Amino acid sequence: MLAPVNFAQLLFPDFFLILCGWLVCRYTALNRTVWEQVESLVYYFLFPVLLFQSVVKSPLDLRAASSLIAAGLLLGVAGIAMAYALPHLPWFSRHVDRREHAACAQIAFRFNSFIALAMADRLAGAQGLLLVAVLIGVCVPLFNVAAVWPMARHAQTGMLGALLRNPLIISTATGLACNLLGFRIPGWLEVPVTRIGAASLALGLMATGAGMQFGSMARAKTLAVSVLAIRHLLLPLLALVLCRLFHLDAPQATVLLAFSALPSASSAYVLASRMGYNGALVAGLVTLSTLLAMLSLALAIGVLRPMAL
Repeated sequence: MLAPVNFAQLLFPDFFLILCGWLVCRYTALNRTVWEQVESLVYYFLFPVLLFQSVVKSPLDLRAASSLIAAGLLLGVAGIAMAYALPHLPWFSRHVDRREHAACAQIAFRFNSFIALAMADRLAGAQGLLLVAVLIGVCVPLFNVAAVWPMARHAQTGMLGALLRNPLIISTATGLACNLLGFRIPGWLEVPVTRIGAASLALGLMATGAGMQFGSMARAKTLAVSVLAIRHLLLPLLALVLCRLFHLDAPQATVLLAFSALPSASSAYVLASRMGYNGALVAGLVTLSTLLAMLSLALAIGVLRPMAL
C-alpha cells in the first residue's frame, strides 16, 4: 500500500541548508573566500566518499530488476538527449549562451540521491530502497559522465582526461565495480564513512546556497525554464509511458515515477564551480529545482502513478 508522503516536509531540510549557506555567506565573516575552500573539500573528498558508499552498500540484483533498469536508463538517456538538444533548437540558440548551457544541462537529468533513498523508503519500504539503490548504481556513473562532458568539451580541456580525472566519476564507477564484485565496506569503517557522507550532504547544500546569486538566473530565464521543465515535467510524463511500456509492477512503477520527479543533485553546483563555470547560476537552479520537486513529486505519485498501474 502506498504510504502518504508530505513532500514539503521531505524537501524542507535540503532547502533549509541551502538558505543557511546563503545567509551565512552574505551576512557573516564566512564569505566567498571561505566557501571556495569548502567547495574543494566537498568536491575532491566528501562527495566522492558519499557516492562510493551509496553505490556499494546495497547488493545489486541486476537480473531481478532488469525491466526497471532498462526503464531507468531510457529515462536518463532521454533526459540527457533533451538537455543536449537545447542549443540546437533554432529559437533557443539565439537566447542562450552556450557556455552557460554546458554548465546547466546537468540540472535536467541529475538527481538528489539522498532524497531518492528517503522517498523510496517512505513509498515502498525495504523493497523500494533496494530498487532505488539499483537505479543509483546504474544511473549515477552515466549521469556524472553526461554532466562533465559538455563542460569539458566546451572548455576544450581534453574531454577524456577531464572525465578520467573527475572525482565524482571515479568514485561512482569504482563503487559500481566493487558492488558487482561483491566488495562491502568493512564494519569498522561504516560509521566514519557514514559521517563523512552526512558532512558532504550538509556542506554541499550550504555551499550551494553560498554560491547562489539570483541575478544570474534573471539573465538566463530561457535556459532556466527549459532545463527545469525537462527535469520536473517532461521526465515524469515519460516515466509514465515507460512504466506502461515495460509493464512494471507497483513497487517498480512507484520508484521509477518518484525517481523521475526528484530535485536535481546539489553536487551540480560544486561540479560547475570547480570546473570554472557559472556556479551561481547552477546554484540558483538547484534551489528552484528543490522547490519545484514538491509539485513534480505530487504529480508523479499522486496523479501519474494510478495511471501507470
